[in-house]
Amino acid sequence: MNMNPDPVYGAGLGLRRAFIAAAAEQPPPEVSFWEIAPENWIAVGGRWGRLLRGLTERHPFVCHGLSLSIGSPAPLDVPFVNRIKTFLDAHQIAVYTEHLSYCSDDGQLYDLMPIPFTAEAVQHVVRRIRQVQEILERRIALENVSYYAAPGQEMPEIDFINAVLDEADCDLLLDVNNIVVNGINHRYDPIAFLDALPAERIVYGHIAGHYQEAPDLRIDTHGADVIEPVWALLEHAYARVGVFPTLLERDFNIPPLAELTAEVQRISDIQRQYTDQRAAPRVTASGYLAHA
Repeated sequence: MNMNPDPVYGAGLGLRRAFIAAAAEQPPPEVSFWEIAPENWIAVGGRWGRLLRGLTERHPFVCHGLSLSIGSPAPLDVPFVNRIKTFLDAHQIAVYTEHLSYCSDDGQLYDLMPIPFTAEAVQHVVRRIRQVQEILERRIALENVSYYAAPGQEMPEIDFINAVLDEADCDLLLDVNNIVVNGINHRYDPIAFLDALPAERIVYGHIAGHYQEAPDLRIDTHGADVIEPVWALLEHAYARVGVFPTLLERDFNIPPLAELTAEVQRISDIQRQYTDQRAAPRVTASGYLAHA
């Protein structure tokens, strides 16, 4: 298993077809690395495939999956995992992340459903993570997800996440926006939640915008600018654990690339501030450096 992939660094951006041509023609200097969902690109050829290949040959990439369904009660889709491995190898992408959730049973559910926070679910997910890591010959990272109900809950969310990460010996994709959203929706302290996560397992982070349905209800849309409480929590994370690579997600209401790169630049500016304060790089559980 590849335990020491080359790290990404700095500030990244989720690559979308809406601006891939502009990014390929004139790569924005603000973007240190790109993220793609492999499901959107596997077996894609023609103009789109050439554009992607041109970018992956010249720039660092990570993959953030949508369909692994790590918590599903249905058997793991091994042929799908093999297709992911082929894609990662073809584009020489070392880092693969997914959601700590599920999106399928007998068929696709087309949403990210919460895994019950139970000891039984921990063991179920851990077995599947280990199987995926063996097939991919890579460690994977799981993202803390937003959710709106917790059916069958037997333990706090933070205990569930930490048990999965520890027992599967996998890494963490830290989604700062999701902590803010869940903190509002489920009435917990985002700072205390973040502080309880294992810093040494953070591979990189996500920030994004969300929608305010009501004062006490936020919807994780990735369809708006990042709000100030999310920026503030990102700063707290850097102050606590050191700077880690951080990526802006934007999936809807996508503005011109120049507007997105302004938010990416803000990530870099904050990273620079905290790098100056704390020069020593972090070492993740995977054993590789993650720094700005």
